[in-house]
Amino acid sequence: MGSILIVYTSRVNETKGIAELIAEGVRQAGHQVQVKTAQQIETEKDLIGFDAYVFGSPTYHGEMLPSMKQVLFMAERAQLKDKPGGAFGAYGWSGEANKKIFDTMNYIFKMKMASGPLMIKASWVEDGVETAQAYGKEIADMI
Repeated sequence: MGSILIVYTSRVNETKGIAELIAEGVRQAGHQVQVKTAQQIETEKDLIGFDAYVFGSPTYHGEMLPSMKQVLFMAERAQLKDKPGGAFGAYGWSGEANKKIFDTMNYIFKMKMASGPLMIKASWVEDGVETAQAYGKEIADMI
């Protein structure tokens, strides 16, 4: 059984909802998961010891929220190379944060990433619940 860390930041709790759905998918796949806010990650030591990582932030004015940028700076020092990973976040129309987080994890941290960033606008849109849970299962299956 593996252990996955999901770290998110949220403005209006939609990204939080997506994080919780991803965590459900991880649990359904038989793995352990911890869900934390970006504010709960104080040093790179808080990121050490997991088998996979999923980071999420909403897109706000074309950017991820500053607290997620801080987590990514810490994650760079946490030696996550070759660990499975994923990226997600709620967005209105563009989803730049999801893509930037994914690219940072893939190209800078050199992690083994899921098929792409999770691109759903909100958990309640169309098949958002199933899609987010499937993303959690996909990452769990990479362990």
